[in-house]
Amino acid sequence: MNAIISASELADDLAGARPPVLLDVRWQLSAARAGGAAPFDGRAEYAAGHLPGAVFVDLDRELASAPGEGGRHPLPDLGEFGAAMRRAGVSPDRPVVVYDGGQGWAAARAWWLLRWTGHPNVRVLDGGLPAWEGPLSTDVPRPAEGDFVPEPARTGLLDADGAAALARSGLLLDARAGERYRGEVEPIDPVGGHIPGAVSAPTTDNVAADGRFRPAGELRARFQALGATEDAGEVGVYCGSGVSAAHEVLALAVAGIPAALYVGSWSDWSSDPSRPVAVGPDPR
Repeated sequence: MNAIISASELADDLAGARPPVLLDVRWQLSAARAGGAAPFDGRAEYAAGHLPGAVFVDLDRELASAPGEGGRHPLPDLGEFGAAMRRAGVSPDRPVVVYDGGQGWAAARAWWLLRWTGHPNVRVLDGGLPAWEGPLSTDVPRPAEGDFVPEPARTGLLDADGAAALARSGLLLDARAGERYRGEVEPIDPVGGHIPGAVSAPTTDNVAADGRFRPAGELRARFQALGATEDAGEVGVYCGSGVSAAHEVLALAVAGIPAALYVGSWSDWSSDPSRPVAVGPDPR
């Protein structure tokens, strides 16, 4: 199953006999917009206009636990996550489509969580809300309660020790901007640099200028050039706090390459001063 869906394909599905559940996960990493304007409010953006029938999902409250042990966006309590998904109408026998404001990171976090906890049919709207050419709505839907119960997989999730081991024995990709990987700047976490052995693979290179994913063949070639070859072993990804890395896992899925996610990512790794840190362009 393709992990992404185009706006035209979504419009066709919504017109069908059994339309997908729509989740709006608009979110922004920075506390405020550029220029010092008011802080980003995904719920207000949703209220101003969303895909008809879409339910708003709060990334910070429903797709993550409070910052602390485990990083800035640790895994959510699965009971609370399941309850939020059921309130949104999510059931395992009905497709789900997730979208955000266009960056794709937040939608990918929701996609990854649903897939990792057992939902069989989840896709991300390629290009997010800007790609949608249909009408928007300000009506807040009240969907029938779903019956999705999260059942986490035994694979696909990394902790700090697993990420360190993968950097030695497989391929660990760092999805942050190159300057953060190299340790030239670190605007959020205690120290700059990267996990020793990790390879720089900025998430921004997954998409074209219009914000849509590059074709599967281009993505496959990109990741193969970074070391994701058939004999490379397992692939893992981390970022700052496990959000943009989910986008990289999604891009890898589009390319046909399974990958694990280090949810705690650099915010977890760098919180322990005993863990080694590499700087500069070279993995080690």
